[in-house]
Amino acid sequence: MAKSTFNRSKFKLQRALGLELPGLGKPGALERRPYGPGVHGNRRKKISDYAVRLKEKQKLVYHYALREKQLVTYVKNAKKVKVRAWMDTLIMTLESRLGNVVFRLGWAPSIAAANQMVSHGQVMVNGKKVDKTSFHVAKGDVLELTEKGYANQNYKHAQETPRLPAIPACYKIEGTEKKKATKIDEPLPSDIPFEYEGQLVIEFYWKVKN
Repeated sequence: MAKSTFNRSKFKLQRALGLELPGLGKPGALERRPYGPGVHGNRRKKISDYAVRLKEKQKLVYHYALREKQLVTYVKNAKKVKVRAWMDTLIMTLESRLGNVVFRLGWAPSIAAANQMVSHGQVMVNGKKVDKTSFHVAKGDVLELTEKGYANQNYKHAQETPRLPAIPACYKIEGTEKKKATKIDEPLPSDIPFEYEGQLVIEFYWKVKN
């Protein structure tokens, strides 16, 4: 987990971006103060083109709980894939990280909580424990939790109060209390659960070579 992402208040991060990021967990960041943090947060500011692109990139860093170096590595790898636009490849890769998948399945209330479950060995892929949050979940992989995972308060809370209204169609869900999921297809770039401008991320990283 990227420590730099969570050194600041999650609400302040979202207010600075002007957008709620589901991966940060608790909703309501913009309900009472729909403007940036600080005493001058509600003043109109002239934002540079660089700042606009930076904010768009930060959405990915904060939502997926990444370090900047991690995201740059993903960008480089995405640019090596020639079958589709690299931005689409990047989003599909980020959506396939095990920590994110556990969150998107509704098994944890935030990506931070999902990452903690993975790190503690409470998530299994194809019957084996996987403790790396960056593990790539491939098509055909079957995911479930250990007994400790199903007993985890994060799992129970997420089942009672889902952070997102729906689970991506690329997952087939079985079971009721102790759920199991199979990845039946690759996620779509449109599956990302918040608004973002991919073109601005492309422009931010245009100098990064594969």
